[in-house]
Amino acid sequence: MRTINPWINFNGNAEEAFTFYKSVFGGDFAKIIRFGDLSSPEFQVAENEANKIMHIALPIGKHNMLIANDVPEFMGRVNESENRSKIVVSAESREEADKVFKGLSAGGEVEGDIGDTPWGTYAGMFRDKYGIEWIVEFDSSL
Repeated sequence: MRTINPWINFNGNAEEAFTFYKSVFGGDFAKIIRFGDLSSPEFQVAENEANKIMHIALPIGKHNMLIANDVPEFMGRVNESENRSKIVVSAESREEADKVFKGLSAGGEVEGDIGDTPWGTYAGMFRDKYGIEWIVEFDSSL
């Protein structure tokens, strides 16, 4: 397997969240498609949904992509308090792990401070201000 690319559903704030993620990871969006871009007589989009994100992608590192969309209102809301699967960021150094942890956890809720673990890595865990759960880890043995 070459890559695994996490895809996150948002309740209308995907662009805001991804702008925040971009400020931490850097880079440029690979793609942004709004629901309004797909509107046609066969696929009509409500005016209040037209500017919402149908697909947004942010390259992270050489081979990974963080992807998301806004869930259209007619499909219901995403439960932002549920226990979603965590996204794991494997850093290349302690310094990078600290930077990513500090950046992504800003305004969120730290569940485990970043530090040395009993299993020999340097890691921390948190839920960001958008409700997404992350683990940031550096493993010097890799």
